[in-house]
Amino acid sequence: QVQLVESGGGLVQAGGSLRLSCVQSGRTLSRYTMGWFRQAPGKEREFVAIINWSGVSTSYADSVKGRFTISRDNGKNTVYLQMNSLEPEDTAVYYCAATDWGDPERPYYWGQGTQVTVSS
Repeated sequence: QVQLVESGGGLVQAGGSLRLSCVQSGRTLSRYTMGWFRQAPGKEREFVAIINWSGVSTSYADSVKGRFTISRDNGKNTVYLQMNSLEPEDTAVYYCAATDWGDPERPYYWGQGTQVTVSS
């Protein structure tokens, strides 16, 4: 059984920063591409960022490029999303996922999500 547990969400003012964490338990996912997705109220879930198994390669949605940074520590079974210069439009539930680099929007495993709210 694989579990992904996100943490680090909260309420922050526009321009502020948050760091999300996603801890994996159960079977190791160190060989998986890991990703972050988000879903805002009334909108479909969307891709935010992915990182390959070694951490060498990353990819970002245009809306977060230059502001968000994805990273991983396989020794700690943890993936991070550093979010800087946050905007009210970044308000959403953020989900961690284990996925495939070639088809990232069809993950194998999902976390339960953590709420990020950015006030103006």
